[in-house]
Amino acid sequence: MHRVAAVIVPPVLSFDVSIPLMVFNNVEHYDVHVCTARPGPTPTVGGPDIVVPDGLDAMEGADTVIAVGSGGEQAPTEVLDALRKAAATGARIASLCTGAFVLAQAGLLDGLRATTHWGLADDLASRFPSIDVQPDLLFVEDGGIFTSAGAAAAIDLCLHLVRIDYGASAANAAARLAVVPPVRPGGQSQFIETPLPPERGTSLAPTRVWALEHLDRALTLTDLANHAKTSVRTLTRRFHAETGLSPLQWLLHRRIDRARELLETTGLPMDQVARKSGLGSADSLRKHMVGRVGLTPTAYRASFNRAPTAAAR
Repeated sequence: MHRVAAVIVPPVLSFDVSIPLMVFNNVEHYDVHVCTARPGPTPTVGGPDIVVPDGLDAMEGADTVIAVGSGGEQAPTEVLDALRKAAATGARIASLCTGAFVLAQAGLLDGLRATTHWGLADDLASRFPSIDVQPDLLFVEDGGIFTSAGAAAAIDLCLHLVRIDYGASAANAAARLAVVPPVRPGGQSQFIETPLPPERGTSLAPTRVWALEHLDRALTLTDLANHAKTSVRTLTRRFHAETGLSPLQWLLHRRIDRARELLETTGLPMDQVARKSGLGSADSLRKHMVGRVGLTPTAYRASFNRAPTAAAR
């Protein structure tokens, strides 16, 4: 059982507190605890108080420790000490939104890349110049420490951690139960400078759903544009506005996701995994898996496959 401790540092949004519970409690392999320096009623920003049952001793022995909240304000000394101890004993450390300020105050982000909500990124960079702040990314991993931007990006990071621990199938199942999209790549932009409203009140969501149902095909920009009943130029512009990615980048991410699921849940030969995910050949599958995941398809299957017959194939 993977033990997760979410340490709450007021001021905090109740939504942020709910994120680790919503994501990790949807996966049977996690034991989630919410703790704070002063257990009991805890004020939230713009909402009712919440009751945090556990003190900081809940962080002891945790496999993953996640800092939540602070709003950029100074965290209690005992929280910073507990985080340093957790990091020193080998716990995976992460933060959601302004929790990055807590990790920064503990000195855990010195010399590393990190992110936070884009509205506070300049403040984080000015107060902690030793941190390489990435204001336009959803989440960042550096030196084994994970930081995320706010709101939906925090969900993305938690799903990413599930994927690291238990694979794409577990992460996608957790996303479905939470009724959120599968995890977005951390390198995707937090926001679009000049968002484009969908034309005529429509979006490209139906086209994306259609593409997911046909990933085994060699889809082109023209195919996507024809389905969306628009020009390639308009498709590309609207796709980037809605997803932060070009159509072909988005397709590649989804193909790799499909390949990961097939590697986890089937014993199909590599060339069939490549064809069913639209990556073409076993060589192409290997190239993209190594580039995106850092593992060969064989190594990924050995780590994450749960198909009963996989070992026999």
